Amino acid sequence: MDPLPASEAKNAWRKRFRRTRAALSEAARAEAAAELTTVLAQLDLGVVAAYVPVGSEPAFALPGRALLPVTPPEPGPLRWAWSGELAPGPFGLLEPAGPRLGPDALASVDTVLLPALGVSRDGVRLGRGAGYYDRSLSFARGKRLIAVVYDHELVDSLPSEPTDVPVHAALTPSGLVEFALPG
Repeated sequence: MDPLPASEAKNAWRKRFRRTRAALSEAARAEAAAELTTVLAQLDLGVVAAYVPVGSEPAFALPGRALLPVTPPEPGPLRWAWSGELAPGPFGLLEPAGPRLGPDALASVDTVLLPALGVSRDGVRLGRGAGYYDRSLSFARGKRLIAVVYDHELVDSLPSEPTDVPVHAALTPSGLVEFALPG
């Protein structure tokens, strides 16, 4: 029997991770958010780009100002704005209301905290599948890329495709797990 093509295997993992996230209680999510916030406060991340959690995504409080994503009208690299007041954006997402910056704003940060459904110990990040972050990360060359996941979403391996951008670490409620990436 042939293995599933990467895209189908990734979709199977997405379903699995979404199912386990949906089963998390509000209390478990709140506890994870508190633990993530504590871990973040202990790290020296420099200037950060992050995300505004949606639904069951791991939530956290940043210890300062951060660059946050703004979804473009057409699929492509994300735009950015500095944190502050949030307003509704496309797809029901909250976005910063401040002045919009282009995709190249990622060059001004030291660390990018990425949403993920899962991440493998070899740096494969599994996102929602729309590709906005993978198209954006070319603007973050040389920056530290950290996927934020629940503890059970850090797995040994995940399927990958050539367009997937590897991450350097996973941030979980239990702590930061660094990966040894090739090259």
